[in-house]
Amino acid sequence: MAPPRQRSWLEIRWRQFRNAPRPVVRAVASSLGVAIVLGAAYLAYDVALSRGASLPGGDLRVAAAAVYVLAVLVAGSLITWLIVPLPRGSGARATRTPWSAALGLFAAIPIAYLVLVVAIQVLKPLLV
Repeated sequence: MAPPRQRSWLEIRWRQFRNAPRPVVRAVASSLGVAIVLGAAYLAYDVALSRGASLPGGDLRVAAAAVYVLAVLVAGSLITWLIVPLPRGSGARATRTPWSAALGLFAAIPIAYLVLVVAIQVLKPLLV
């Protein structure tokens, strides 16, 4: 019997990507949805200020970015906590623990950063 064929690094990672665990996909999707909506709002605010709009409170871009990141982290954790229960086992009742929220938090951190970078570095120059 011949030994199994060695897979390349790319083949291994592609298979892992295609077969991601459902809780991880849900955590990433919920955080991404929240980040896109809030990122669009931040981008609209940033573009309005860049075009010279006079908004109440003045230029609060740093505070708006901080609120954006905090809102994505909290909403991503909360939504993941709601939609990712622990495995049931033999019981009929689904349980939720802080681990579900932690999964959402750890998924939301890079997503909040990446969406903000795309909004500011890629989309803003196209709109200003």
